Amino acid sequence: MSESVVFCQLSRKFIDENDHTPPDAQQVVYYSLAIGHHLGVIDCLKESLVCPLEAYQTWIATLPADSVAKRKMDGVPRYGEIVIDHSHVVMLAQAFDDARPRQTPQQQRWSQALLDMLQAIQQEPAVYLMVRRRYD
Repeated sequence: MSESVVFCQLSRKFIDENDHTPPDAQQVVYYSLAIGHHLGVIDCLKESLVCPLEAYQTWIATLPADSVAKRKMDGVPRYGEIVIDHSHVVMLAQAFDDARPRQTPQQQRWSQALLDMLQAIQQEPAVYLMVRRRYD
């Protein structure tokens, strides 16, 4: 059995609505969506990047050993998953951008893919990433 790391990006949110929802209740639902509450909200996550676990560990080893970014990304092998949201964007973007000169071409492609996902979060703070370890 092999293991991989999967980056899933929020692609959309939806709620189960019917035509009989009173306008005042709709406003509460939309407000809940806007502030990030997930009561009754279904998040649709889309796979955006997949890499083998061993290659992932080698990739994140290009980050400074004592950095917050490295500790954050180490959460995947340690805990099985992490969430990356708007509070992590600047820190991770800077760390992965700085690491690119030390990376292999494949690692640079993964870094660029991650940087693109982080930019999407920067543009729309409701977007987030769920990064999970998967057993294939």
